[in-house]
Amino acid sequence: MVELLLLAPQDCVENVGDALIDELDALSVSVEDADADTAAEHALFGEPGLPAPRAGWQRSVIRALFADDATATDAATLLLAQDWARAVHVQAIQAVAEQDWVRLTQSQFAPVPITADFWIVPSWHEPPAGAKHVIRLDPGLAFGSGTHPTTRMCLRWLAQQPASRRARWARVLDYGCGSGILAIGAALHGARQVDAVDIDPAAIESTRANAQANRVTLNAGLPNRAAGHYELVCANILATPLTLLAPLLCAYVTVDGDLVLAGILDRQAGQLTAAYAPWLALQVADAEDGWILMTARRPA
Repeated sequence: MVELLLLAPQDCVENVGDALIDELDALSVSVEDADADTAAEHALFGEPGLPAPRAGWQRSVIRALFADDATATDAATLLLAQDWARAVHVQAIQAVAEQDWVRLTQSQFAPVPITADFWIVPSWHEPPAGAKHVIRLDPGLAFGSGTHPTTRMCLRWLAQQPASRRARWARVLDYGCGSGILAIGAALHGARQVDAVDIDPAAIESTRANAQANRVTLNAGLPNRAAGHYELVCANILATPLTLLAPLLCAYVTVDGDLVLAGILDRQAGQLTAAYAPWLALQVADAEDGWILMTARRPA
């Protein structure tokens, strides 16, 4: 394998990337901030729910992977011959050391502790000693691998409920299930019927596969599968859709049932409290890395 490194201004990056993939036989293309780790570095993405502060970095390093040196050299020659690419510069054409990419990728995902005895463990790891509840989950397309604070807070809340409370979970709803991790967590902690719904067909398939891998039974499907009342309703999405869904999610919560919401930044607590106030009184139940968990219980 050979890597071609190019330096390009913002207005050339998209054209360069398209040309490398579509016309010049690049196997892969990635883009990095050329000024990363310097005083000129600038964040490209803003907070969830806010527009990106800029369309791209002022200068980018484009890395293109090719099968051999000749293909990489030809690609660089043809690319730099284009009038629109006059501001693009070749930094290097260099060999890439052969690596076990599967093993390298797996090494980046270690078991994730939720509590002392509740862990999320990739399939290539053994569960830690003392793990009583284990979710077997490998990184995939759907959101929810357990590494994000919002997912951990939801699972931690499930695990920390007293046995008497978990015994009431005859029906549980995971709204916006992603990988199905919250639905699986609820099932492992005593929920008897779990409905997991999402608008993304890939998330539904991921949830079904993960449920099977963890030997739990749940019903996964589109949001119209949710029906009736539930002793527990969980939704780990983002503040804007949670605000819009307030009347729907509250309607699913039965008397003396719980609502658990995540995907909320700490500065958005007031927005969510106001949105749900006509139906339920939300409170902040947990916080981690600028994110919060909000819960409410419907009075008996």
